[in-house]
Amino acid sequence: MRTGEPLPSLGDVLAALATGLWHWDTAAGLVTVDAEAARLLGLPPEPVTLTEAQTRARLHPADWNEITGVIPLAVAEGTLAEVRIRIMDEHGRVLRVVRSRSKPSFAPDRQAYELIGTLQEVTEPAPGTAAGRSAVTGDWRRSREAFLLDAGRALAEARSTEEVLRVAGGLSMPGFSPDGLVVFGAEGDRLTIIGQHGHEPGDMNPFSNMPLATDYPAAEVARTGRAVYLSSPAEYKERYPVTWPLAQPFGRQSWAFLPLTVAGHTMGAWMAAFTHLVAFTPDERAVLTTVARMLAQALSRAGAAESERELTEGLQRSMLPLLGPEIPGMRVAARYIPTGGGLQVGGDWYDMVPLPSGRFALVVGDVQGHDVRAAGLMGQVRIALRAYAAEGHHPDAVLSRVSRFLHGITHGDQDDQPADLRFATCVYAEVDPVTGLLEIARAGHPDPAIRMADGTVMMRPTAGGLPLGIDPDADYPTTRFALEPGETLMLCTDGLIETGGHDLESGWQRLRAILEDHRGDDGGGLESLADALVQGVHGPSSHYTTGPLADRREDDIALVLLGRRQEGTARPTVRRTLLSVAQDEPDRIAGARRHLRELLHDWISPEQVDSAVLLVSEMVTNVLVHTDADALLLAEVTGEVGARRLRLEVTDAGDDLPHKRHPGELASSGRGLMLIELLADAWGVNPRGEGKSIWFELYEVEDASGGALAADAEGAA
Repeated sequence: MRTGEPLPSLGDVLAALATGLWHWDTAAGLVTVDAEAARLLGLPPEPVTLTEAQTRARLHPADWNEITGVIPLAVAEGTLAEVRIRIMDEHGRVLRVVRSRSKPSFAPDRQAYELIGTLQEVTEPAPGTAAGRSAVTGDWRRSREAFLLDAGRALAEARSTEEVLRVAGGLSMPGFSPDGLVVFGAEGDRLTIIGQHGHEPGDMNPFSNMPLATDYPAAEVARTGRAVYLSSPAEYKERYPVTWPLAQPFGRQSWAFLPLTVAGHTMGAWMAAFTHLVAFTPDERAVLTTVARMLAQALSRAGAAESERELTEGLQRSMLPLLGPEIPGMRVAARYIPTGGGLQVGGDWYDMVPLPSGRFALVVGDVQGHDVRAAGLMGQVRIALRAYAAEGHHPDAVLSRVSRFLHGITHGDQDDQPADLRFATCVYAEVDPVTGLLEIARAGHPDPAIRMADGTVMMRPTAGGLPLGIDPDADYPTTRFALEPGETLMLCTDGLIETGGHDLESGWQRLRAILEDHRGDDGGGLESLADALVQGVHGPSSHYTTGPLADRREDDIALVLLGRRQEGTARPTVRRTLLSVAQDEPDRIAGARRHLRELLHDWISPEQVDSAVLLVSEMVTNVLVHTDADALLLAEVTGEVGARRLRLEVTDAGDDLPHKRHPGELASSGRGLMLIELLADAWGVNPRGEGKSIWFELYEVEDASGGALAADAEGAA
């Protein structure tokens, strides 16, 4: 080439050097080669695109495995991937040996490798010569590095001792994989077996609980911290004649015993046994030593993690109560599931407290946070609540005292105690097991839910106050209602409702579907219902444990179910609910409307439901506007589907009886009894000893015109 002439193309240069060019995209699974690379692969000398399977068919199987092992190592180290490859002909004979050099890259978005490299034919050195040994050693070392990288990653990801042992048992070392592995530990002056692979159950019993002074390789390694390599049965028998009869029946030919050392402390020994003779060259010893170090670190991490889990589980178990003896006429089931992050401790709790009156209290609460501090505060709040309840205070007084107590310990003293401004939500239910009467006080907590005997599920509106610990003088009004035979009360923390990206509304709909669909007998139905609720959120659970649950959970869960037994097996056809609306709680009228719609969720005529909701709103509003008393709402549905009767009664303590009026067109009130007369099938006013009650009835029909009337009446009102 004369000076000044243009440079030849890259392809011409590579062809002159007998060097081929190739490109491999693992995402597409295609390998593109130029004419020279195709010739080196034993194909016609022209550019071609091959599949991975077609390319693999041209290579020696061991070399293909080496390629796939070297590529991740080269990406991790940022180096070139260099491999010697044997090209095979159609009869399985080596056609030629080529050297491949490439610069691989990894695309995280596609989870794929891309390589651009060269192929160049090399002269295969004669076996047994210095050059031959050097070539083999270079390939083996690259395979060794890839193996150690993969082994290190797998052991680092193992989370338990069992998983570490499973990973160790599956390691395939380049060129000399063992077929029997045993991990020994040292406890006091005894050798113990932590785990094994490649042996039948009971085979290792003679080596378990062996004194460290025994003339056995693993015992010596645990004592001295120095590795022992035995290349043949004769060497084993010569060095350890006492324990050779124990090892002989396994039929192994070579053994390596290496110390498991962490931070300078030998925690045990690792045995790798081989069915073939191994010389234990310096390179092989280096691989075994490195694996032993990684194995020791993995076992140490797994042991620490398991101890931590045992500690946190023990802490939670100590803070959560047993439900106590069986209560006549009642059934109780509870679950606690901690969050999946950190130490797996948190502030949710439940409790069951015997009361001096012969009643008992059910408590579900949630201290803000998911850390050790939250767990500690939870324990303090639970103890304070039990103490105040045991003194015989009513639910409102119990929560008021606990709120004052929590405010004191979280806001700190002015002198030396720093403030930790945390609060807690709680629902406290006092239960009379004889009558089923419940008296509930609530502090910023989700409302309880009721599953009626016929399967109808409703959120039960209850009066409530601020979360505990915010205002030391907060007031907590109570709500009273009766749990009917066959009904189930559900108390839970918001973790059960909102886990999985749900808000309170969508989470409640999910739980409602589970409650409605569940079927169980009177004996075990409550326990299976508790499991179904937890499983519906994030998978299987076990009683009072943090055990077999999903690792990723967003919040703690505390759940308590209270069921009142019913006599016989027939499902009752009565739905009954009781609500109170105080003079200072007019906003609860909207809650009463929603509650009535839930009670009538399967009523055939939507128009009649609209009428009932309108009349309830009108009747309760009249009590709050025209009297100084609170309103008590009783709704009852009886009969079979298609022929049911709704009876709704609003009671107050006022003495004045309502009178039917004839308001003008511009009047803003006075239409209450007119609406009842217009929309109800039957109605009336009943004077009582103190106060009065106004009632109406609706009879279920397939098609009613009451809805249109209700709409017109609501617009006029």
